[in-house]
Amino acid sequence: MNNNISKIRKYLTILFSGLILSCSGDFLDTVPDNITTLEDVFTNKSMTEQWLARVYNPLPDMWNQPYNQQWLGQSDEADYAWVFPLMNSGAMTPDNTNHNVWSSYYQAIRYAAIFLENIDQNKEIPAEPNGERLVQQYKGEARFLRAYYYWLLLRQYGPIVIMGESSLPPDANFQIPRSSWDQSVEYIISEMDLALVDVPEEHLNPNNPQELDLAQTGRITKPIIKAVKSQVLLFHASPLVNGNTELAGLVNLDGTNLINQSYDENKWKRAADAAKEVIDLGKYQLYREQNDDPFRAGFLSYRNLMFEGWRTEGIWLRSNSDMYYNWERHSSPRNSNGNAWNGIAVPQEMIDAFRMANGLNIEDPHSGYIEEGFTEEGNSYYAPGTYAMYVGREPRFYVNITFNGSYCPVVPNPGWSNIVEFFYTGNSGKQGATRDYPSTGYTARKNIHPNNDYRDNRSFARPAMNIRLGEIYLNYIEALNEYSPGHADILFYLNELRNRSGLPDYEGDISQEEMRKTIHRERQIELMFEGHRYWDVRRWKVAHLPEYHQGGAFHGMDIDSGDELSAPGFHKRTVVFTRAPWEDKNYFYPIPQSEIDRNKELVQNLGY
Repeated sequence: MNNNISKIRKYLTILFSGLILSCSGDFLDTVPDNITTLEDVFTNKSMTEQWLARVYNPLPDMWNQPYNQQWLGQSDEADYAWVFPLMNSGAMTPDNTNHNVWSSYYQAIRYAAIFLENIDQNKEIPAEPNGERLVQQYKGEARFLRAYYYWLLLRQYGPIVIMGESSLPPDANFQIPRSSWDQSVEYIISEMDLALVDVPEEHLNPNNPQELDLAQTGRITKPIIKAVKSQVLLFHASPLVNGNTELAGLVNLDGTNLINQSYDENKWKRAADAAKEVIDLGKYQLYREQNDDPFRAGFLSYRNLMFEGWRTEGIWLRSNSDMYYNWERHSSPRNSNGNAWNGIAVPQEMIDAFRMANGLNIEDPHSGYIEEGFTEEGNSYYAPGTYAMYVGREPRFYVNITFNGSYCPVVPNPGWSNIVEFFYTGNSGKQGATRDYPSTGYTARKNIHPNNDYRDNRSFARPAMNIRLGEIYLNYIEALNEYSPGHADILFYLNELRNRSGLPDYEGDISQEEMRKTIHRERQIELMFEGHRYWDVRRWKVAHLPEYHQGGAFHGMDIDSGDELSAPGFHKRTVVFTRAPWEDKNYFYPIPQSEIDRNKELVQNLGY
């Protein structure tokens, strides 16, 4: 493992040096001093490959929290101590948003088009062994990336402007209306299908074809494209954009509906088939660890999924993730060695989603859940004196959440207790901390390596999983439940995930609606903090419902109270922050006003 990780560190610099270098200056506007034309760029092998690297550059890094990617903090998954997304206060306008990626993604789309128009000028690459095939691969990568950026725009802003195949000169007519949602999806899928032909099944080490080439980690492959198609088609089938009559008013200037007004059940079948195609590749397996104790096996399997599981479960990997400082240290409590920043808080509403170890939801009267008293016995997951609310929960709870009474998730400060204390006077509590405390009395814990030492700057590099098999299972069973409720595969793949995480089988004959709720909850838990919740509650068109809770009052423990681990004053449900009430306009971001001003054919989203 250490040898492979060191290779990833080494190759990260090699593979992505073009990405880093290309961020400086105005490379794509003026090109370097010794190169004056696009022809010069695309007749030079190194410069051609750097151009392609730049097309990769804007790909988002989900673990770059909380300053770059803020989707967790704009949903019920998290609250940030230092960043305040405008959506949460109701202050987001077309002139003022947190995630205005419209220009940057359209720029990347144009760079991909320029690459596709000019790559055939290059004679150096085809002259190399297998060079003609490499050119086709590069074309496939650029074509997919262009389609992928369209997809990222589509899910954030709704129906988009499709620019066509040409990169278009600066003096072209850019007065172009939005394509409808269905037109946009069909274009994206057709482009991904074309790219699928040209990219490899996997990138193999040229010196040892029995091994993967770690230098190519993150480069596009056929399984990646198929997995992304599964994501696109699942969203495409979902209630937000599949016959949503509440968006009948979103029309172009000529009256064209941008969201289809007729529900199409067959879209769920397309989504199910796309996910099943990935599963049937047989290349990926749920990551599992063995232990004589089934609970411990579930805990280790789900925890170490983030550290080792990329080998068997990861489909689209990212080697240059910013998870160390921009996730791990921001989430870790202050009793970490080196005093981490302790401020990615988790609301009580997420805590309540986790099941008990017996697999039952906490609201089930037979679950054994209680909120009274404190345990006298500790274990590997919490100390004696811990609140009863946190006792007997499912393994994924102890992987995802750091709570009052849990143990430090990383190397602890040797002069402090290893027990995390979120009560007011505790080692990670509010007293004496300007901002470095969680508003809810909980912090995120998932994907924090237990051997991190912030004082010594010791971290553990590993690829991040943009897409993993567990997500594909969930995509499949959700689509199948809508298209073919009662299908045997629904329970089979649901239980595969539950069993991997130490829970018993889900059994019984239940309605389609009950299974839908079960799948929604399973996605909420299994994919927590991985960048799905924000999009899921929107595509399901449930963000306005109290049980999905995307606005208003949020709860946690009373962080202004308590001077010991078992302090009753701390352990009471308290309104800890309040966001603006949910507004349906937040199903999509507003298109930047600057773009509306430039393109007179571009209509704004409803409510802005």
